[in-house]
Amino acid sequence: MGKINKITIVTPSFNQAGFIEKTIRSVAGQQCGCQVEHIIVDGGSTDGTLELLEKDKGDIRLVSEPDRGMSDALNKGFAMAGGDVIGWLNSDDLYLPRTLQCVKNFFDSHPEFGWVYGHCLMIDENGREVRRWISAYKAMKAKKFSYDRLLVENYISQPAVFFRKEFLEKAGFLDISLKSAMDYDLWLRMARMSPPGIIPETLAAFRVHGRSISARGFRQQFDEQYRIHLRYDQRKWLLLRHRMMNRMIVGVYSLFRMLKPTIE
Repeated sequence: MGKINKITIVTPSFNQAGFIEKTIRSVAGQQCGCQVEHIIVDGGSTDGTLELLEKDKGDIRLVSEPDRGMSDALNKGFAMAGGDVIGWLNSDDLYLPRTLQCVKNFFDSHPEFGWVYGHCLMIDENGREVRRWISAYKAMKAKKFSYDRLLVENYISQPAVFFRKEFLEKAGFLDISLKSAMDYDLWLRMARMSPPGIIPETLAAFRVHGRSISARGFRQQFDEQYRIHLRYDQRKWLLLRHRMMNRMIVGVYSLFRMLKPTIE
């Protein structure tokens, strides 16, 4: 495979006026030695998001129309992508300044890999880093990839994942029937094709706030992950480990909700 000439970032959007400008700036500020295409697929926001996007549109490719949820919006963006490599950045998350340079360097140097992930920190509504111990735990888990460990626990941070477009097309786009763990389903399908590369750097920031999917329905998210696990592997000992891990994580998240913000 040749050098990376263009990277496409796809951002699904719906009523995120409070955060999306920062997301856009984190993409627009990237210097990576290749073209950067930013596609925003909005589901018909009514909170001023569209006005913000039209005002500061710049080089953004904007689609605004009704959709069947986040996965449907992302699939539209993936199909439109003109880049050799695609990143998925939600409208409340951020890239760090050198992220796309790191990604381009990796793919240029490792043509054998179809996808790659890095580390991700967590921030609150004001951009302050929180839950550092969770970020450190996931970074430790992510140092060495294991398909069996991924079946038990999704330790790959979605904003820090990038994939070649042709590799995504072979794996298949997102399953729109899934409501909260569509990324996990995609990682498992990709991992069945080939293991990911790993960039040992922090590439993105995941925003923790009360309106996010993970905050509103974390129990449903982990239940959905377990059902996804069942799609691809039925080994009982791994299923048991997954169920036990889910119980532990749901317990921790419940504690966060009770004690917030004192433990952040």
